Amino acid sequence: MIRNKSNIGAVKMNVSRLMVLLVVVLAGCSNPSITDDPSQKQTSEIDAKVQELLAQMTLEEKVAQMRMFHAQIGVELDENDNLVLKDKVKEKLKLSIGGIKNPGEHLSPKRAAILNNKLQKYIIENSRLGIPGFFVTESYNGVDAEGCTSFGRPINMAATFNTELVKEVYDAVGREARLRGLHLTHSPEADIVRDPRFGRMSEAFSEDTYLTTQMIISAVTGMQGDYDGLSSTHIGAVTKHFAGYAQLAGGTNFASIEISPRTLIDEIFPPFKAAVEEANSLGIMASHGDINGVASHANPWLLTEVLRDQWGFEGYVVSDANDVGRLHYFMKVAETPEDAVLQGLKAGVDVDLYAEDAYALLPEMAEKDPALMKYIDRSAGRVLRTKFILGLFDNPYIDVEKVNGTVRSEDHLELARATDRESIILVKNEGVLPFNTDKKMKVALVGPVLGEHDHEDFADAFGANVQIVSEKGFDLTNGLGGIPILTPKSEQQAGIKKILSKAKSADVILAVVGGDEFTAKEGFFNNAFGDRDNIDPAGLQDELILELKKLGKPLVIIMKHRRTLSANVFVEEADAMLDCWDLSEQGNYAIAEVLFGKVNPSGKSPVTVPRSIGQIPFHYSMKEINYKKGYLFAQNTPLYPFGYGLSYTTFDYSDITLSDTTMTTNGSIQASVTITNSGNVKGKEVVQLYLKDLIGTVVRPMQELKGFEKIELEPGESKVVTFDIAPDMLEYTGLEMETNPGKGDWELRIGTSSADFKSASFRLK
Repeated sequence: MIRNKSNIGAVKMNVSRLMVLLVVVLAGCSNPSITDDPSQKQTSEIDAKVQELLAQMTLEEKVAQMRMFHAQIGVELDENDNLVLKDKVKEKLKLSIGGIKNPGEHLSPKRAAILNNKLQKYIIENSRLGIPGFFVTESYNGVDAEGCTSFGRPINMAATFNTELVKEVYDAVGREARLRGLHLTHSPEADIVRDPRFGRMSEAFSEDTYLTTQMIISAVTGMQGDYDGLSSTHIGAVTKHFAGYAQLAGGTNFASIEISPRTLIDEIFPPFKAAVEEANSLGIMASHGDINGVASHANPWLLTEVLRDQWGFEGYVVSDANDVGRLHYFMKVAETPEDAVLQGLKAGVDVDLYAEDAYALLPEMAEKDPALMKYIDRSAGRVLRTKFILGLFDNPYIDVEKVNGTVRSEDHLELARATDRESIILVKNEGVLPFNTDKKMKVALVGPVLGEHDHEDFADAFGANVQIVSEKGFDLTNGLGGIPILTPKSEQQAGIKKILSKAKSADVILAVVGGDEFTAKEGFFNNAFGDRDNIDPAGLQDELILELKKLGKPLVIIMKHRRTLSANVFVEEADAMLDCWDLSEQGNYAIAEVLFGKVNPSGKSPVTVPRSIGQIPFHYSMKEINYKKGYLFAQNTPLYPFGYGLSYTTFDYSDITLSDTTMTTNGSIQASVTITNSGNVKGKEVVQLYLKDLIGTVVRPMQELKGFEKIELEPGESKVVTFDIAPDMLEYTGLEMETNPGKGDWELRIGTSSADFKSASFRLK
């Protein structure tokens, strides 16, 4: 109270104003968060501005804030950098707009900034209240727009097991997007990916709940500039797809989703909850799918009770594409388009993405039913709140002169390289790697996944001692974006002969195989497939590897792909193999550094790799009873397990030391292990902590990742790694769907992967 009185005394005012202020101060003291928390004060100020603006708006203007369209319908910049808008775009912007997707995506960063400044100026000056729009992108491997840094995919990020590095990447993405004049991104994906048939696998982080959660926290906080950057330097994250997307029947996009309530709460929800509660994600995108038969876009339990009432989410919810309208004509849970609108609106979908058959109907519907106004005010208010947080009312424009100094800067390219270095997974090495940098050698760079610039990149990275001969041989598909077709077998066979001809003269063979952008992609709603009914390498790639092996040369496989592949032949025949997933634009340089030992690989697999499609589902944290029986004529083990990755050095683990073997529900224990680099080169190791509940009230997982730490050790160096085991790490959803504290006996595991660890036991009282 002394601080408040001194502030009052410092202000000259008449007695009546002083009395009013004292009342306000005293009221504030009854709720300290109002006076002491700057963010709470900012929220209160924004809420007041939102209500003031809503009071001035017509019904049509409010509904306009709840809609978003794609810039491809008619937003362009001509050769003289003049804004060109088609008539239908001008019509939409008369009432302002909630947002526009991907304006300027095919322009250079500076021209995109020019476009978006002019587009924003048009919106403000040609609508009655001058409400700015927000411009939205996607960010699967950097800003999805021309001229921005192309980073590795999210699944590569997870393979680093380096949360600080991942946060740096998304910080760069946020900065590059804002300098283009963008404000939000429909990313990152908090989905758990466990079915490699699903073509969008690489857009998410991993099969594991804990790893995905940590990556989501890093991605959202980085993208948003720790939230403080939202008003000027960074963009808002719209975490998706809430919830259960990727758990699709048959692994096909738009299929139904079968998740038990317990799995939903314990495994699917945590990354989204962390995005809201820990990272303060500005937005959430609902899922295409359903939960227990209830379409996510029409699920008030999901979008309101859980998301807002339980987790305290205050941002806005956007539909995935046209999914509100699809409640009627696809999900078939709404008899009419109007019924679909009611379901989406009442459930908590605030913004209708793209559709002309959904929230576009709201003005007429609300005229007939004024009771809808409370929902319209609620959703429009959430959109306006987002715009105030983004600083669009105070500073809606970009300083275009700053764009070229940051977007795709050398610092960001180096960050892409650094991330690639830590995401490459050494799967196998029979003493072939690293290559001798002093020895002259001839390398055959071959395979159907060779990129257009791979020869040039590798030649530049390898140096003068290495002569390269390259031969792609054949493309995997005809490259059609909608429904690609495998290259005819005869053409593939002819390509294999060309590859063999080139490879015969080489000292070493580098086979670049796996998959490309056409063999794993999003299957869009109409006329586009991206999922597969098997997970073997597409085409005759196995045959190619078998033929290359017959040449008797050292065979190093570089596997690039966007989905998990049952690469049995690759692993068996290779003398060494790098699992690279989908690296950045600098990825070939990182691969070269690994091949020649300039970088010691430290990536760990973010998924379990099955031997065949018949093993699916096959993630490391399945219920223990799933491991009881195998299949006839097959090994009941993964090709390589979750958390797996080799190094050019070796790491020895001591036995685990526990601070206590008994833990109480209000206490904790510490588990320590000493890691020693017992090899000859410096290396990084991901020390992984797993917990296994020995007896539960329900059937429990085999084990669950609960912590990790990435360390770097010189040869002969040792380090003690300590994990704090807290009671909330043991909680799960129990027999009566209650939060069970996990009392009883536990096994604690610390190791180099989910299949290679030391163990100790403790008990929770």
